[in-house]
Amino acid sequence: MGLSAYFRLLRAGYVLSREGAFSIIEAKDLPAPLRLGIATARLIERPSVRRTGRVERLTRALNRLGPTYVKFGQTLATRPDIVGADIAEDLSSLQDRMDPFDPASVPGILSEALGAKALELTELSPPVAAASIAQVHQALLVAPGTMPKKVAVKILRPGVAGRFMADIESYYAGARLAEKLVRSTRRLRPTQIVATLDRSARLELDLRLEGASISEFAENIKHDTGFVIPDVHWDQTAQNILTTTWIDGIPIRDLAALDAAGMDRKALATSLLQNFLKHAIRDGFFHADLHPGNLFADPKTGSLVAVDFGIMGRINKAERRFLADTVFGFISRDYRLVAQRHFDIGYVPADQSIEDFALAIRSIGEPLHGRVASDISMANVLGQLFAITDLFGMQTRPELVLLQKSMVLVEGVARALDPDLDIWTIAEPVVGDWLRREEGPIGKLEDLKSGLATLADTVRRIPVIVTQAEAALADYHAEKHRRSAIAPWMVYSLFWLLAVLAVAAIWRLVTL
Repeated sequence: MGLSAYFRLLRAGYVLSREGAFSIIEAKDLPAPLRLGIATARLIERPSVRRTGRVERLTRALNRLGPTYVKFGQTLATRPDIVGADIAEDLSSLQDRMDPFDPASVPGILSEALGAKALELTELSPPVAAASIAQVHQALLVAPGTMPKKVAVKILRPGVAGRFMADIESYYAGARLAEKLVRSTRRLRPTQIVATLDRSARLELDLRLEGASISEFAENIKHDTGFVIPDVHWDQTAQNILTTTWIDGIPIRDLAALDAAGMDRKALATSLLQNFLKHAIRDGFFHADLHPGNLFADPKTGSLVAVDFGIMGRINKAERRFLADTVFGFISRDYRLVAQRHFDIGYVPADQSIEDFALAIRSIGEPLHGRVASDISMANVLGQLFAITDLFGMQTRPELVLLQKSMVLVEGVARALDPDLDIWTIAEPVVGDWLRREEGPIGKLEDLKSGLATLADTVRRIPVIVTQAEAALADYHAEKHRRSAIAPWMVYSLFWLLAVLAVAAIWRLVTL
């Protein structure tokens, strides 16, 4: 890790402090070291911020700092309940209304990336959307033997990969400093969180992988209704170019246009939350960047249309069950279930009291029931959650970071569409149906099938394991010049005993 990473981190801290970024944080529920850090950072705020409370230049600051800071600003833009309506409105320009790169360079980029296939993209428009990673043009695809069709051509910003990697390197520097200087942050695993973001960023910088994500996502939702995604044109796709079908729709943040088109905003909010939960809980594969710039509504069908699949989240069966049980526990006010799942997945250390943790969860859940979204202060809820995580020494699960961030995004967009939405009522059909299916015959058969596959794989690998054990034993004898105290027959007997026990344990799991 070079010194340049620490200099970039220092510069970012100065710029954010100067522009009042830390003034939007409710610090009263944070640990003392973090409260002290925020108070210190606020000493260099612009006088206008301290005098008026208006954070007017944060958008420009984030844009200047780099693409990963812009991503953070996009998330904040969906949460006026946390940062305030004025700041959220200012930050919304980060979603798809940033300055485009030089349009004169576009034909050369297309030609270099696509070769002769670039000639099939005609009538290329000026940028219709520009964000931190890429910009989008409309074009007409004229391929031999097919009818001309409108397409969206997404082009990575030149040099964005270097900026992204520089940002991530400074994040690693900050995470390691935090772990060394503030012991209480170690339970949050900042370095592992940055590693998760690092992997996500690297995937986002190869548009061929985004095309593959669209393809997999399309297979998952092919029988669903109310949620539509574009198709990929692979011949016009490369590492820095992605061509998809053109989507016509109303931007989800344009509430006036939605109302003028007679669209049911409450239905759209319900569809957004329920489809996101389906993708996460049912499929374990979800769009992890659903800010308003990536969502449209089709006035002809009433469907939601999603674009930009550069950041995707993936969770395994155990994590999907954790999410479903947690949401269902809040819906049914079964706080003991919520607490138990947090212990099961390792969020809460085993030496803590499950009863006390269930009580703490109840203190969060009970005030939320029977209240609409507009009556709930998510800033207060997040502050209370942070205090509870500190009290119980909760460990961050880096593999769930994208899911948690995505849920914040989705809930923020749904709130904007319908300030009166009842999250629990909307979530229950999706979560309840999935849990009932998992507990029913179909779910049990799928578990049995998975267990039998694991058993078969274990049995298949036993000869390989035996060969490896024999090789290791031979190496042991070759390296040692004295007779082993353990006879070879004892080693083989122990190995086969362990193998039989492993098979028996797996069989027991699949027949529960």
